[in-house]
Amino acid sequence: MKNLIRRIIPDFLISWYHFLLAFSGALIYNFPSKKVKVIGVTGTNGKSTVVYLISRILEEAGYATASLSSIEFKIKERIWQNDLKMTMPGRTKIQEFLSQAKKAGCQYAVLEVTSEGIKQHRHKFIDFNTAVFTNLTKEHLESHKGFDNYKKAKGKLFKSIKKRKIIVNSDDPNSDYFLNFQAKEKISYSLNKEADVFGFNLKLKNTGISFKVKEEEFSLNLLGKFNGYNSLAAIAVGLSEEIDLKTIKSALEKIKTIPGRLEIVVKKPFLIIVDYAHTPDALEKVYQAIKPISRKLIGVLGSAGGGRDKWKRPEMGQIAEKYLDYIILTNEDPYYEDPKDIINQIKKGIKQKKSKVLIDRRKAIKKALLLAQEGDSIIITGKGCEPWMCVKDKKIPWDDRRVVKEEMEKNNA
Repeated sequence: MKNLIRRIIPDFLISWYHFLLAFSGALIYNFPSKKVKVIGVTGTNGKSTVVYLISRILEEAGYATASLSSIEFKIKERIWQNDLKMTMPGRTKIQEFLSQAKKAGCQYAVLEVTSEGIKQHRHKFIDFNTAVFTNLTKEHLESHKGFDNYKKAKGKLFKSIKKRKIIVNSDDPNSDYFLNFQAKEKISYSLNKEADVFGFNLKLKNTGISFKVKEEEFSLNLLGKFNGYNSLAAIAVGLSEEIDLKTIKSALEKIKTIPGRLEIVVKKPFLIIVDYAHTPDALEKVYQAIKPISRKLIGVLGSAGGGRDKWKRPEMGQIAEKYLDYIILTNEDPYYEDPKDIINQIKKGIKQKKSKVLIDRRKAIKKALLLAQEGDSIIITGKGCEPWMCVKDKKIPWDDRRVVKEEMEKNNA
C-alpha cells in the first residue's frame, strides 16, 4: 500500500506532507530544541558510535545529556532500545523526545541524522548547535537518485547550522564540500595530517587502539582504524564544548564496547563478533579490523534492506571473498523481496571461493559455530544489536547476540 501511494502521489506533495509533520511536531511541543544544545551527527558510517561516544564525554564532564541513535534512546539515566527499525523517528517523535529531554533538565541532546530523515524534513525546526560529519561512501543511491544528491541531502544539515559549529573529518574526500558551509566555528579532525584535532601515532592492537592528541595518550577498547576516526570526531566535539582532554580521555577509556558495533559476544574458544555493517565500505573496514587477529575468519552475512540499494550486493560478495576464509550467506531483512534473490545477487560478486547458503539465519550462525576452531573468529554482520528481523509486513523478534549464546549453550550441553 505504501509503495502504491508513493507511485500515485507527486514527490512535491509527499515532501510538503513531511515538512508539515515536522512543523506540527515542533509546534505541539513548543520548539523544545531552543532550550537544549543539540548536536547532530551525519555521514555514511560511524554515526551511532559517534553519538554514543559524544554522550559519554558530555556525561563525564557532568552535563545532563540525551541521545538518539539506531542503537538506543537515552535521557539521562533512562535508556531504552531503538526498536523502530528507523534511526530518525518520523511523525512528531523527535520533537517529543527533545521535549522529554528538556523536561528532564538535559543540557545537551545528541542526535544521529540520516539522509533519509533529512529527505523527509525530520531535521527541520530543530535548533542544531553543532553538525558533525563522519565520512561519505555510497549508500541509498536509489532513493536519492545518485551519489551527488545523497551528498547534498547530508549537506542540508550543515546548511541549517549557519552561524554555529561544524566538525568535519578532513581525511574524507568530500570534506571540502562540508567545510564550505557557513559557520561561526569550523573544526577539522584527522589521522593523517595536521588538523584542529590531530590523532597521531595510531596503533592497532588485538585489544583496541591507541593514539595521541596533543599531549594525551588515548588507549581505547575499540577495534579498527575507523574507530580512531569515530573517537576523534567525539574528541573534537568535547574540545569544542571546552571539555578538557583528561576528562575526554577518562570518558572514552571507560567504554568497554558499543552495542552491536564490533561487539564481542564470545571470547573463547574462538571469537564471535556481531556488527551492524550494511554498506560495502563498513563491511570492508570491519573485516580489516578482525582479519589480523584471526587464524581463520568465518563470516555470516546477508544484505540489509530488501527492495533497496541492490547495487551494493555484488560488492559485498566481492569484499566477503577478499577477506573471509569461509562465507555463509543468509537472510537478513528481506521485507517484501525474496531472500534467495538477494543472496543470488551477493553471490555474483563471489568468483573463486565457495559460499554456503543457509536462508535460516539461526542455521547459518549454527554452521559458523560448527566450523570454528580455537584461534578463529566469526563475524556476523548486518544487524548488530537490532531486536527485529523484517519479513514482509512483520517484525519478527531477533537478536544475533542472543541466538549466538543460545547456540553456544546447545553445543556445550
